[in-house]
Amino acid sequence: MVTGAGVGSSVAIAAMVLTLVTIGCADVNKSPLSVADALPVSDSPDDTPSFRVDPFWGRDLPNDWILGQVAGVAVNAQDHVWIVHRPRTLDARQRGEEGICCVPAPPVIEFAPDGTVIRSWGGPGEGFEWPDNEHGIYVDYEDHVWVGGNGSADAQVLKFTGDGEFLLQIGRSGQSDGSNDTEDLGRPAGMVVDPETNEVYIADGYGNRRVIVFDAETGEYRRHWGAYGDRPDDLKLPVYDAEAEPIRQFLSPVHDITIAHDGLVYVADRANNRVQVFQKDGEFVREGFVRPDTLGSGSVSGVTLSIDADQRWLFVPDGTNNVVWILDRLSLEVVDHFGRLGKNAGQFYVLHNLAIDSRGNLYATEVNVGQRLQKFDRIGG
Repeated sequence: MVTGAGVGSSVAIAAMVLTLVTIGCADVNKSPLSVADALPVSDSPDDTPSFRVDPFWGRDLPNDWILGQVAGVAVNAQDHVWIVHRPRTLDARQRGEEGICCVPAPPVIEFAPDGTVIRSWGGPGEGFEWPDNEHGIYVDYEDHVWVGGNGSADAQVLKFTGDGEFLLQIGRSGQSDGSNDTEDLGRPAGMVVDPETNEVYIADGYGNRRVIVFDAETGEYRRHWGAYGDRPDDLKLPVYDAEAEPIRQFLSPVHDITIAHDGLVYVADRANNRVQVFQKDGEFVREGFVRPDTLGSGSVSGVTLSIDADQRWLFVPDGTNNVVWILDRLSLEVVDHFGRLGKNAGQFYVLHNLAIDSRGNLYATEVNVGQRLQKFDRIGG
C-alpha cells in the first residue's frame, strides 16, 4: 500500500499519472465558483502564478508509516518541508489492527526538498503538554519548530528545536479564560514569528476570537486584538449572513496568520470568509472577502504569501469549496483559483493549509478523510 501522499493503490497512481494536467490560470468568470467579487484585476493575466501537481513527491514514507489528518505545514529556509499530522485520527485498520496495513507516523515529520524523510518526532513528553488535537506548525528564522492544537482542552503552543527538544510552552492545557486572558490560549490554530522583534503572533483560534502576541524567547505577553483591531469579547455572535453587515468579531476559527515584508499582518477569519490586515500593533488596515456566500466552515482557511520581493500574491486555501484562491495582496481581490473537490492528485478533500518554498512551489494539506500532503510545482507566472 502506498501511503506517502494519501494515494491508496498502484491503480490510483496510474490513474493520476494519466490525468496529470496543468492547473491554474483558470478563467474564474467561466467557473461555477465565480462570484461578482472574483473578477480578474491584473492587467497582465499571463503573469498570474500557475501550478502543476507532483503526484509522487513525498510518497514513499519509511517504516510502513501512514498519515492521519495533516493539520499543518511549514517550509524552512533550506526548503525543508515540515508537517504536523494527527495519528489519533487513523482508524483501526489504518493503525494495523485489522489486516495487513500500516504504522501511524510520528506527529511531526521533516522532509528534504526531494520528499524524503529527514527526521520525525512528537507526542506526549516530559515537561510539556502535547495537544489533544494537533493543529498548525511553524518553523521560525532560528529553525525552532512551533506546534499548536485545537482540541477542546488545548490552550497552549509549544516550541521545540528541530530535533524535538522542548524549549517553551505558552499557555496551559484546560486553563483558557476567554479572549482577553493574557496567559492562556483558546484552541490556537496557527502562528508566525517576527524575526525583527522575536515575537510570536498566534491565531487564537477555535475557542478565542483574537490575535495574541508573546515574546518568542520568554513567552511574556505583549498585546492582543480582535477583528478590526477592537478588543474581543466572547458574547454570542449572529450566524454568518453574506447579506448582513460584516460581523465585528472574528468568527471561529481564527485559522491562520502571516506577516509580509512590509510589516502588514494577514489573518484568516475563516467562517467570516475574509482576510483582515493589520499593522503589527493591531491597527486595522483593510479586509477582503473571498466567495462571501460560502456557508459552514467558510472559505478562508489560510494566508500564504508569494516569494517575490513585493509579495504580490496571497494564496488562500479554501476547505469548503476545495480550491486555492489567488489574491492580489494589496487589493485583496481574487484573481484566479485552482483545484476542485476530489481524491485524485491535484484535487482536495477538506483542504486545510498551504506553505511555499523558495522556488514558489506550494504544499497543501488535507484533513477529514483527505489525510495527505501534496506538492504543486509552480510552472508559470
